[in-house]
Amino acid sequence: MKVAVVGVTGLVGTVMCRVLEERQFPIDEFLPVASARSVGKKVTFRGESYSIIGMEEAVAAQPDIAIFSAGGSTSLEWAPKFAAVGTTVIDNSSAWRMDPNKKLIVPEVNADSLTAEDKIIANPNCSTIQMVVALAPLHRAFGIKRLVISTYQSFTGTGMQAVKQYNLESKGFETKQEEMAYHYPIFENCLPHCDVFLDNDYTKEEMKLVHETRKILEDQSLAITATAVRVPVHGGHSESVNVEFHKPFTIEEVREILEEAEGMVVTDDPANNKYPMPRYAKDKDEVFVGRIRRDESIENGLNLWIVADNLRKGAATNAVQIAEYLMANKLVGEAVLK
Repeated sequence: MKVAVVGVTGLVGTVMCRVLEERQFPIDEFLPVASARSVGKKVTFRGESYSIIGMEEAVAAQPDIAIFSAGGSTSLEWAPKFAAVGTTVIDNSSAWRMDPNKKLIVPEVNADSLTAEDKIIANPNCSTIQMVVALAPLHRAFGIKRLVISTYQSFTGTGMQAVKQYNLESKGFETKQEEMAYHYPIFENCLPHCDVFLDNDYTKEEMKLVHETRKILEDQSLAITATAVRVPVHGGHSESVNVEFHKPFTIEEVREILEEAEGMVVTDDPANNKYPMPRYAKDKDEVFVGRIRRDESIENGLNLWIVADNLRKGAATNAVQIAEYLMANKLVGEAVLK
């Protein structure tokens, strides 16, 4: 099994390597790939030193799997070239998510739709992934009618430049405008501005929650509105999700469904001050849910608080889980040829 990590020097790429190591993904040949300015530099994987290679060399090597975290433009240019030589690409950018011919996969929800013919597979947005892990089993049980979402997203989701900005500000240093990932300071601040503003005055991040959720849950009738906020938090993204169902439910039914759901951890004991927090989700692969309570203002309404490590389940872990599914079901590598 030959595996390439494209964008290996980036924040998510680094975590992808760590997750591959931790989960002992079977790799016979590891290919660290990055932009031309990083070619020849060294990275360590499973205790061994590897030289970073460029895109052309990586394509020529014909890896079985290429896990991309190198940005949308890079993916649009290079993912088809990898696919053309038989590589299965798992892409973490937004490039392919809404392509009607590409599948948008959260393994706990819809991995069973994958086939050996799927050569470019889209990894959803971090905030979408954690939310649909919780919502998918509830949607199957009660039918979601409407979602009102507020996110509280770690600055780490913006990448290395945002981490640098936060670190400088937290130490009291002034940041030059060209060094800033955001228009304003992020330290001790909240920015209701994730990604760029669109013509409808929602941000791109907010509309990802709308469109990606509908695609993954295969329900274009879902009414969804979102506000995404960037917060000065390490560890993960938090979401307040208000759900209106078509069918009546009991809190006991909801709790039982969530406790049995794959990849979920229910942390919901308000009497003892137990609820999910990003500080305690950091470096974990599960999605945590709590503050489970009925919305008393509407019929069939529910409130949830959902937390996950955005660099792991929200990106790297989800991508590796897709790769694991492909391997387990013999959808990549020599098994496909046989």
